[in-house]
Amino acid sequence: MRELKILSGRANMELAREICDSLHLNLGSISLGKFPDGENFCKIDDDVRGRDVFLIQPTSPPVNDNLMELLIMIDSCKRASASRVTAVIPYFGYARQDRKDEGRVPITAKLVANMIARAGADRVLTMDLHAPQIQGFFDVPVDHLYAAPVLNKYFEDMGYDPDEIVVVSPDEGSIKRAIGHSKRLGGRLAIVDKRRDNAFETTQKNIIGGPVEDKICLMFDDMISTASSICGAASLVHCAGAREIHLAATHGVLCADAVEKIANSPIKSLCITNTVPLPHEKRLDRIKVVSVAPLLAEAIRRIHHHKSISELFRPPTDPNDR
Repeated sequence: MRELKILSGRANMELAREICDSLHLNLGSISLGKFPDGENFCKIDDDVRGRDVFLIQPTSPPVNDNLMELLIMIDSCKRASASRVTAVIPYFGYARQDRKDEGRVPITAKLVANMIARAGADRVLTMDLHAPQIQGFFDVPVDHLYAAPVLNKYFEDMGYDPDEIVVVSPDEGSIKRAIGHSKRLGGRLAIVDKRRDNAFETTQKNIIGGPVEDKICLMFDDMISTASSICGAASLVHCAGAREIHLAATHGVLCADAVEKIANSPIKSLCITNTVPLPHEKRLDRIKVVSVAPLLAEAIRRIHHHKSISELFRPPTDPNDR
């Protein structure tokens, strides 16, 4: 591991430290700041010549600052003769606009992918992209991780009877995700019929499948931003007679009044990962944070040693099947 160097931007330093602890490495030294006019400043304090460098920087809010800082760090490493630069982006911002759904709008996800590759990134490591096809927007290799094993373990440790569980998809786009969790946790499947009124508002109409009455309902999503959709789905399930409602999401962006909506909702608990840092003022007793640092650390170790990433998500082989 001597040739491996891990550096972090300021978006999520705590996650970077946890990753380094899992790998038994010291976090590399880098000086970051701003010039008086607001331009970003970067200087790598450690020698990275010929090293395999991993830059940890989710492009979470403030998105523009964190994205620009990532681009500058990539350029700094390339100009310092790093052998390979991997952009570790646990949360990939600007992912919502992944296609032209109407006239005269950008495909921002493709634009950001181009910027990262053009800055000099040799590969990208990310987690639970908002749209899986974004992997194809990059002109460099992309390793796409899933937080599902970490979130599943959180609910498995609760010890619920599978017959009492209903896994609820908050919208049609999350059905595949819900099916995957249902296979692991057991229980039936239900789908919330969500209608989008505009770019910022949605309406939840009906529940398909189930039934959810007197059941423990588990809802999974890739991210929670304003929490309007997920809280609306939770309210619909609550009105249908659910006994308990638990949410889980990989990325807890929780912007605007999301925390207030969660506090006033019928949700018993919300489990999020630490891909996005949770400020102290947004912490609630019902919000639980689980770490994906060991998963990211193992992926980094495998990339460094040119080993398979997909093996991380293969179910263990049953000896009786041999």
